[in-house]
Amino acid sequence: MRYLNYRGPKLILRGISGQFRSGQLTAILGPSGAGKSTLLNVLAGYKCLETGGLVTINGQPRVLREFKKMSCYIMQEDLIQQKLTVIESMHFAADLKLTHNVTECTRNSIVDEILETLRLTNARNTLTDKLSGGERKRLSIALELINNPPVIFLDEPTTGLDEMASLQCIDLLQRVAQGGRTVICSVHTPSASMFAKFQHVYVVASGQCVYRGSVDELVPYFEDVGIECPKHYNPADFVIELSSGEYGKEYVDKMIKTVEKKFPFEPTITKKNSNEKYELMSKKRLKASWKSQFTVLFKRMMVQHYRDRNYMYLKISLHIFLGLVIGGLFLGTGNDGSKTLFNFGFCLACIIVLLYVPMLPILLHFPSQVQLVKREHFNRWYDLSPYFCALTVATIPAQLILSTIYLTMVYFISGQPMELYRCAMFFSTCFVCAFIAESMGFAIASTLSIVNGMFVGPALTVPLMLVAVQGLGSPDPLPIYRTLVMYLSYIRYGLEALIISTYGYNREKLPCPSEEVYCHYRVPRELLRAMGMEHCVFWVDFAALVFILIAFKAIAFYLLRQRLRPNKTFRAIHLVGRLIKSHFSIE
Repeated sequence: MRYLNYRGPKLILRGISGQFRSGQLTAILGPSGAGKSTLLNVLAGYKCLETGGLVTINGQPRVLREFKKMSCYIMQEDLIQQKLTVIESMHFAADLKLTHNVTECTRNSIVDEILETLRLTNARNTLTDKLSGGERKRLSIALELINNPPVIFLDEPTTGLDEMASLQCIDLLQRVAQGGRTVICSVHTPSASMFAKFQHVYVVASGQCVYRGSVDELVPYFEDVGIECPKHYNPADFVIELSSGEYGKEYVDKMIKTVEKKFPFEPTITKKNSNEKYELMSKKRLKASWKSQFTVLFKRMMVQHYRDRNYMYLKISLHIFLGLVIGGLFLGTGNDGSKTLFNFGFCLACIIVLLYVPMLPILLHFPSQVQLVKREHFNRWYDLSPYFCALTVATIPAQLILSTIYLTMVYFISGQPMELYRCAMFFSTCFVCAFIAESMGFAIASTLSIVNGMFVGPALTVPLMLVAVQGLGSPDPLPIYRTLVMYLSYIRYGLEALIISTYGYNREKLPCPSEEVYCHYRVPRELLRAMGMEHCVFWVDFAALVFILIAFKAIAFYLLRQRLRPNKTFRAIHLVGRLIKSHFSIE
């Protein structure tokens, strides 16, 4: 097997081979940069597009799509759903990973058995936000054991844990492996007591295998290479130092040659029963139905929203504050013929508020959520479409409540018309604009990091606002190309819909203060004529907003799918980006 890294002219893995057997706990060791995580990614199928070679299961060539059904990959970072208790997390995972044929009683017994095995029973009612490092790591493992995968990959499961917690983690993995599973994990610097718990060791140096065998055969192997491990010295530390070249590069080369002679790789003889067993296991591991996935994910999201009350209180306070500020700035402008142009600014201000306020929190929060979605989707918890639909539906109630709070305040304070149909048109237009801004945030956050998204998001809104207001108040018609560009902005449709709902449909003349000698725009039709909106139709603008909303939802879904499973075009774009980044990086 070999693995190429196109960030530069570097071959990470080359000519490596080995076997990992069921019932064994295997440790992948090696110095930093040796290729441990890359090897684990390739074996798990997480990153294998730039790989040459062959991976077999029971002697049969691996079908990656089927292999993912019977394996799981627990990454180094403990990504766990927040605002849920341990038992809730386990039950949600069970509902997603087990089919409807599994009864509720069976699911409860599976969850209880796993919690007891991983010593999480006492923490079953603890929120995941309050778990210790060791408990979070054990919960990450417990969540993946629900559908009993025969192959488990772990990337440095002891990172961030103290000595006692690390020993407990490895001891639990040993018990999991003894149940007939194949457990493979990369370990950075295991202690001697921890190292003794592994049944099999695979050591990597400079992308090549320098040892593969049992722990007991490691010290005698040093003698074959021509160097002796000092007494009372941790063999794991010694083999890492030896592999890093601290005792001379010649020993690394000698280990690479010796390992092939002392531990020859014998390909597994393919047996008919083994192939049938592999195919049967992959076929049996089915996910829940689309409807069940959507229901469970929606319920989980609503529980998380309900638990995150401080964040909701903060958003409510922000909308109340903005309602007071915007309402105070445009106090009484809606029914004052002398302030009609100021009321036009009020409509634009409402769209701008409902552009930034829904979008910015998503740019800050969703990129970290994408990493968790990527792990759960890779381990086949659920498909992307039920997740995205659940996410879309789960955000509707909160957005409607928050927008209603803000709009109710500013609508009454600014003195807008009290006709029910005008109020309904105004509110519905603002709701759709808020959902469009939210969809823009999801689209950007699905592709970019928090830092890049917080720059790109607000930067994209500037041209949207500028092209939307061009030509307003000018008697000369715009050129066709500028008109087309103008109507590419949803803000233009939203602004026209708000103005029509406020001043259209033959609204009567507006009262003017007695001190005003002449109120040109007291007749609403004059404002529509001056702004070039005399022939605009509310339902056309509203339909355009709905269409744009659907388009942005589709774009957000597509970009999220490409983030999880990029096609050739996106892989080429990422490759060009990495080449540019590596070319301009500071050495």
